[in-house]
Amino acid sequence: MTLLRESTPPPASLAPPVGPPVRAAGIHRDTWGVPHLWADTVDDLARLQGRATALDRAWQIEVERWRCEGRLAEHVGPAEVGWDRFARRARLDDTARRCYARLDPATRRWVAAYAQGINDGLAEGAAAAPEFAAAGCAPGRWRPWSPLGVFLVQHVLFSTFPNKLWRAHVAATLGPAATALFDVEAPGGSGSNAWVTPADPATGRGPVVAGDPHRILELPGVYQQVRLACPEFDVLGFAFPGVPGLPHFGHAGDVAWAVTNAMADYQDVYRERLRRDGDVVLVREADGWAPARRRVEHIVVRDGEPVPVEVIETARGPVVDHDRDTGEALSLRAPSRVEQRCGFDALLPLLRSRTVDDVATALKDWVEPVNSVLVADRSGAVTQLVAGLVPVRDDRCRREPVPAWEPRYRWSGRYAALPRTAVTGPTACANDRRPDVAALGRDFAPPHRARRIRALLAEGAAPAAVHMDTRLDVGVLRGVLGRLDPDARTGPARDLWKRLAAWDGRMAADSADAAAYAAWRAALARGLHEHPALRPLRAPGAYDELFRPWTNPLGRIGHALDAVVAGLPGLGLGVDVGPVAAAALEEVAHGDPPGTWGQRHALHPVHLPVCPEVDAAVAAMRDRVALAGDSDCVLATSSVPGLSDACWRGPVARYVWDLTDRAASRWVVPFGASGRPDDPHFADQLPLWATGGLVPVETDWRLLTRESEKRDT
Repeated sequence: MTLLRESTPPPASLAPPVGPPVRAAGIHRDTWGVPHLWADTVDDLARLQGRATALDRAWQIEVERWRCEGRLAEHVGPAEVGWDRFARRARLDDTARRCYARLDPATRRWVAAYAQGINDGLAEGAAAAPEFAAAGCAPGRWRPWSPLGVFLVQHVLFSTFPNKLWRAHVAATLGPAATALFDVEAPGGSGSNAWVTPADPATGRGPVVAGDPHRILELPGVYQQVRLACPEFDVLGFAFPGVPGLPHFGHAGDVAWAVTNAMADYQDVYRERLRRDGDVVLVREADGWAPARRRVEHIVVRDGEPVPVEVIETARGPVVDHDRDTGEALSLRAPSRVEQRCGFDALLPLLRSRTVDDVATALKDWVEPVNSVLVADRSGAVTQLVAGLVPVRDDRCRREPVPAWEPRYRWSGRYAALPRTAVTGPTACANDRRPDVAALGRDFAPPHRARRIRALLAEGAAPAAVHMDTRLDVGVLRGVLGRLDPDARTGPARDLWKRLAAWDGRMAADSADAAAYAAWRAALARGLHEHPALRPLRAPGAYDELFRPWTNPLGRIGHALDAVVAGLPGLGLGVDVGPVAAAALEEVAHGDPPGTWGQRHALHPVHLPVCPEVDAAVAAMRDRVALAGDSDCVLATSSVPGLSDACWRGPVARYVWDLTDRAASRWVVPFGASGRPDDPHFADQLPLWATGGLVPVETDWRLLTRESEKRDT
């Protein structure tokens, strides 16, 4: 079989071979340091991908492995004990091992080859990564199932189960009706976009798949640009460092795919009643008490004493926390643990795909997270589908923690039938409540981004214009302003009111009006947080500090501010938003000038602060990057109104997959291909990313540079 051709007819399957001869197997780099990998077999290619990842991202992937194993505190200190305790309680490494054992033999061999490739390159990669020396630690050794563990780490908190803890807190403090105030996209959720423009038969132009996934802006980035080529396939896209293949975004020449979070609800939290008989833990079941699995592990802590952690698993799943108010344990039930599958059996068939049907067939083996998938191929076919497992169970399970001892809340053993639809016109997915996903979840993103993308596509907007659109839906909060009497305000507040009333709603980096709006919005969120009627939300939390980002009342009010403002009048809590909004207006009008939005909306990448070189690089990024966009813009650079305007979550990649000519495709990541701060490709893509630029996708092997034999072998 030949490699895919980078142009229009003849079809790729009939095209002459493209690329280096077999003897040129190894790591090749383009001008941006992106690895292009060529090997004789799929297993050799997996090993090469692992090695390239270890060379470029040694510290990053070791941190993720330590996180899976609950051993991060052992290397970096007491601050990480909370995560390690959760990882051990949730049995992440054990789940990874079980899922690995159930893989198809060919997939299992392929994943093991990737892990071996990481081991091949880890010592050399770690020697060039300053974090190891700064932290005084050394890399370890990857086991065959470690890539599955890294994938679980990335996604265990990606779903909706922490939202159920928040709803339980709201119901306990304000009453069950108040939970509706926060039924919008939650902290840690997605702001992702993906869209397709269909083929044009009149011009012969094929479809274009484009978009941008949104996650926490980690440094190094959570996605890694890579090209994977062997005699069976030639695919480029974004990989998770530490995970083989291209699970979410890829262009295989004949077919391209992209995902967004479907916002489905597939994890449940159960309230468990436990009692003890010596070292034996008993759990309440519908027909009495039954023994639970229990063991005690010890977290080794650098510069500290070992910390014991009790690991308990019931018939529902592992106990991940305890409710301090009720004394009940909280267990987590997830398809990956129940089915002992992560979805990795989809990865090789995905790389081998040539048509939309191939991609859809491959993704039948997907498990979690549950994704909305857009797929297009050179024939002009476009498909929209949902991939993953959504359990069929009582609807209350989607809202809150439920009693484990009541049979009605058991999983039925069945999973929801997921839709697949042929698409004929421009279409977009933006985590919104669309007809194909509405029955699968509860926590969807506000509709503005999706509406805005569809409007831009209808106008014929280019991908760059969609990626960088900064128009914010300010209808709800502008309505609050409109109900204020400007003549009753002080002179400065009246002037500010006029500015905000005339503002165009665009969160441009150089906009002083956008900064003033953000300052007023933040003051409004703080004012509501301080309101006596909402003050019960500030009662001490019943859950582990790890879940604080999901249960912080000020953060939740800020994230859901539009819904809170719109919903408060109907709840009978005695909250009049008008005086709070007026006080916020006066506060901003008489305070320090807000500056521009780019000054307030500083880039705040997340990293472990163990290395002065990386800390200095992050500080320099903040000084030179002025970000546009906002949480509910298409350019969803997120912040938390009331807490901070700094951006800690945003587009972790952008892509334009051209199915007429793959060489016309473009991509970019927030920082660069390398995780080493002294590497020229550590943050060379940052200026482009910040301003909407994209990097060319290089497809001509003759224009790549092959790495030296010293690093290759």
